[in-house]
Amino acid sequence: MTDPAVLRTLVPINSLAATHFEELVEAVAFEEEPKGIVLFKLGARDNDTLYVIQGQVELIAEGSREGRVITGGTEQGRYPLAQLKPRQFTGKTKTDAIIARVPSDLLDRLLTWDQVTGEYEVTELAGAEDAQWIMQVLRNRAFQLLPASNINQLFERLEPVALKAGEVVIKQGDVGDYFYIIKEGRCRVSRKAEKSGQLAVLGELAEGDSFGEEALLSGAPRNAAIVMATDGVVMRLSKQDFEELLQAPLVRWVNASEVKTMVKNGAGLVDVRLEDEHRHGAIKGSINVPLYLLRLKAGSLDPERSYVLYCETGNRSSAAAFLLSERGFDVYVLQGGLAALRAARGESVSAT
Repeated sequence: MTDPAVLRTLVPINSLAATHFEELVEAVAFEEEPKGIVLFKLGARDNDTLYVIQGQVELIAEGSREGRVITGGTEQGRYPLAQLKPRQFTGKTKTDAIIARVPSDLLDRLLTWDQVTGEYEVTELAGAEDAQWIMQVLRNRAFQLLPASNINQLFERLEPVALKAGEVVIKQGDVGDYFYIIKEGRCRVSRKAEKSGQLAVLGELAEGDSFGEEALLSGAPRNAAIVMATDGVVMRLSKQDFEELLQAPLVRWVNASEVKTMVKNGAGLVDVRLEDEHRHGAIKGSINVPLYLLRLKAGSLDPERSYVLYCETGNRSSAAAFLLSERGFDVYVLQGGLAALRAARGESVSAT
């Protein structure tokens, strides 16, 4: 059995903090491969970072019969095998070998967290008792896209609010004023139907979950009520701080001409307006995922694909972009929405 300590000799794993190294170790697979096994093919876009721990792996370029040999335990063996994606080589075991298979996305996230807190310990941000919660928040994929300085300021500006079970955090129909992250306890999400007045419970949110961004981004009234299901503490961020620290870095705008190019290159189009609006007129080839259903239906989107989001003006789609960024999607927003698209019809994808 391979000793996981060998990972400490590998680059860039050797730069991870102790807690992050331990987390990575749990996800690494050590595989014993016989001679002649293809580990990856030229052009592959897999999610693996591979190292040869023992034995030899040959990296073969396109059109070549023989390639460069990487031997485990050497200086070259400390680095990932043909890490650039899509793969620039085919990797094949030249001898029996032991390969360490590391999830690339996890390694990248752990390296990001280390660099985010590079000049200070996490415990310095809010005290040792908050360190675990802070690291939980940093696991949110949206926060991993933020500049380090924004994250530092974010934790400095968050304001704690202690609440009892049954207390209302957000009232449906109110104007958006804060963005919230749950520090302790659980919250219940509900929505009252406009016509029937019937109250429907949509679900619960737990520690580390965030809410309240839709109204801040779209300018629309709160579309649901949030009530404490237990005693707890929520951290809130003012609308101004939210726009400065979170919205500006996370919402990426594209114009009509750029949308046309992105669609030709395989990006998907998502209309986040209501179903009736989409039926009345939408961009050809777009799919309809209304903003109010986005949390529930995000799983229907392909995480490997880029998406351009649009609505009538750009307000709802910017809120949708934030929600999907939190879930790890690569998303962009049509600047000005359909209004801008109609004005530029001759140079963008057509609307139907």
